[in-house]
Amino acid sequence: MMKVTVVGAGLAGSEAAWQLAQRGISVELIEMKPHKMSPAHHSANFGELVCSNSLRGDRLENAVGLLKEEMRQLGSLIISCADATRVEAGGCLAVDRDGFSALITEKIRNHPNITVREEEVTQMPEGPVIVATGPLTSDDFSKAIGEYFGQDYLHFFDAAAPLVTAESVDMDLAWWQSRYDRGTPDYINCALSKEEYEAFVNELVSAQEAEVHGFEDKKVFEGCMPVEVMARRGFETLRYGPLKPVGLVDPNTGKEPYAVVQLRQDNAAKTVFNLVGFQTHLKFGEQKRVFSMIPGLENAEFVRYGVMHQNTFLQSPKLLDRYYADRRNPLVAFAGQMTGVEGYVESAASGLLAALAMAAKVQGKELPQFPQTTAIGALALYISDERVENFQPMNINFSIVAPLEQRIRKKAEKNLAIANRALAVIAEMKAGV
Repeated sequence: MMKVTVVGAGLAGSEAAWQLAQRGISVELIEMKPHKMSPAHHSANFGELVCSNSLRGDRLENAVGLLKEEMRQLGSLIISCADATRVEAGGCLAVDRDGFSALITEKIRNHPNITVREEEVTQMPEGPVIVATGPLTSDDFSKAIGEYFGQDYLHFFDAAAPLVTAESVDMDLAWWQSRYDRGTPDYINCALSKEEYEAFVNELVSAQEAEVHGFEDKKVFEGCMPVEVMARRGFETLRYGPLKPVGLVDPNTGKEPYAVVQLRQDNAAKTVFNLVGFQTHLKFGEQKRVFSMIPGLENAEFVRYGVMHQNTFLQSPKLLDRYYADRRNPLVAFAGQMTGVEGYVESAASGLLAALAMAAKVQGKELPQFPQTTAIGALALYISDERVENFQPMNINFSIVAPLEQRIRKKAEKNLAIANRALAVIAEMKAGV
C-alpha cells in the first residue's frame, strides 16, 4: 500500500488525511498536539477552531455556500462533521465548537488507513507529503520550510473574538433575531443609539492594546481585522461592518437601531455566545471595560477574552501549482491557510484538492481538473496564478470564479446560476476522483 505523510491535523490536514485514506492510501498523520500547544490552541482534538465557530453562509448565492456544497458532493470530512454538529445561526453554518473537533478526531483516529503520530516536525519530510501546519506553524518547522524554499515567509496576525455566557446578557435590552428574519431568530442583538455608539467608539480606539511583537495595522488581513483597528479607520466604519443595523428592528423601539452588536451561539447548549466581528488584541481588562459599554452586556460574564495570534503564509503564486504542490517537486504539497487561502472552509477545500491530486499521483491516475467555473478550482487557480504581484490571503468569492457567458442583472440570480453551473461540473467529476 502506498504511503503519504500529512503534517498537521487542523482542518486542511484532517481533510487531506481523510481523502487519501478513503482512496486506499496509507496515511501517517503527524500532529504536535498535545505535546506542544500553540498559544491559540486549547484542545488536543483535531480540527480545532481557534477563532469563530461559524463556517459562514450556507446559501448557494453565497460563494462560500457554493464551496461547501462542492465539498459535500465530494465527501468532505470537515463539512460532514460540521453538518452533524450544527447549531442555529440563521443562514450560516455554525457548529458546536467542541463537538465538531471531537467528531473529526474520532473519525480520523478510527480510520483503518490512518496512523497518528504525536510529535513536532522540525525538518521537511520527503515526499509524498502534504504539509498543513497552518498559520500557527511552530518556529522550528517554519524555519525548515523557509530553508526548503530558500526564501522568507510573509507574516500577518489574526485575532479571535471574546466569548460571553448567555445568562449574563440582559435580555430586557437585547433581543433574538436573524438579519432580515432569515431562518430562525438565532442571534442575540444589542442596539446602540448614536450617543452610545459614539461613546463606545471613542473608548475603543483609545483602549490599551496587548503587546504583539512586530504588529502593524497594515499587516492585518481585512477579513479578520481587530475591531479596534477597524474603528480607527473612521467613525462610521463599524456601522458598515460588524455593527451594521440593516435588516434588524429593535422591538423596544420598533425601529432600525443606529448600530447593532450581534452575538452568535458558540456551543450546542446555547450557553456561550461570541461577539460577531469582535476579533481583538486589546488587553483583557480593557476588553471587559469597553465591551461592557454595549447595552445588554453591562454585566456580561466573559468566559474567553479575545486573543491575537500570528498567521504565516507562503508566496504561493511563485511557489505552488494549481494542486497546491511545489512547482519543483509534485510529491511535496501544502494545504490550508499557509497557502494563502483564508477561512475555515477554504482551508479544508485546499486540503481536499491537495489530497485528491496526491492520490492520483501516487496511484498513477490522471490528475483531477477542477476548472475556474468551480469554487474549488477558482481558489486553487488564484493562489497559483503567477501573474499576481501583491499576493494576499483570499477568501472564496464570485469575483475569482469564471463569469457566466450570459448576462444576468440580478446579483442573487446570477450567483445562483454560477453555483448551479459549478455543481453540474462537480457532478460529472465525482466518479473520476
